[in-house]
Amino acid sequence: MQQESSPGTDGPSVAVSREARMLRVVVRGVASVDATRAYWSAIVAEAARDRPDYLLLVDELRGPALGAEDWRALVDRLVGTGLEAVRIAHVKPNGLDAVEHCELSARQHGFEARVFVDERAARLWLRYGERPDDRARAAGD
Repeated sequence: MQQESSPGTDGPSVAVSREARMLRVVVRGVASVDATRAYWSAIVAEAARDRPDYLLLVDELRGPALGAEDWRALVDRLVGTGLEAVRIAHVKPNGLDAVEHCELSARQHGFEARVFVDERAARLWLRYGERPDDRARAAGD
């Protein structure tokens, strides 16, 4: 199943599809705090409907990257939405810019998230990458 939406003329295009237990979201448009909030709102709504195990976000927005404080504020808004139970791979094929702040903030809030420039690497991590439980078990051995 695939659906695409655009929250407005200035908003991002959001295409959502499902692949087994994974929600794949592709966003396109102009980067801004509002655009980022809009696509994350769409992701939260989709995840609430289908409870995926994995989220593959392919972020093709163009323009200036969000700063560290913007990412922290966004992640604060995502706490309690249910995404804490979803392994999240955020792919930025146009370059990472400052999106590592997103990963750092997400991890500090208990989300299992990583940032990638390559979708293939992101898919591999989603399916086979080490889980926090694996690290805890290895440390206990």
